[in-house]
Amino acid sequence: MSDHRPTILVCDDEESVRAAIRLVLERDYDLFFASDGEEAVEQFRRQPVELVLLDLKLPKKDGLEVLKELMATQPPPRILMLTAYQSVELAQRAIQAGAVDYVPKPFERTALLQAVQRALSLPAWQRSKPPATSR
Repeated sequence: MSDHRPTILVCDDEESVRAAIRLVLERDYDLFFASDGEEAVEQFRRQPVELVLLDLKLPKKDGLEVLKELMATQPPPRILMLTAYQSVELAQRAIQAGAVDYVPKPFERTALLQAVQRALSLPAWQRSKPPATSR
């Protein structure tokens, strides 16, 4: 049995959201935290992780900017977007930019766990392959 614990970077500007995510995930995952977009990029450069939980609305550098910057790294991390702004357009833009999924806030414990497990189960090629959508 492996002792490997997947690593997750949580980036949200709300302390209460970071605390809630910590309560849900800390038992099974190694967690790192950032409270703004610039800090998220710096933290990822210091400690690459397997999954990033990334809020769309962040100070200093918004979530879509951070998403694009992280997706340019090799290999890119899996990225789950978090947002209280339940906009289909924003969700589509995030997925087109490389996010694997979109989790609306407030989230239920089970929904967050399932989204994290699904994202971590994706093979690398599914993370870095551009979406096959046509317009």
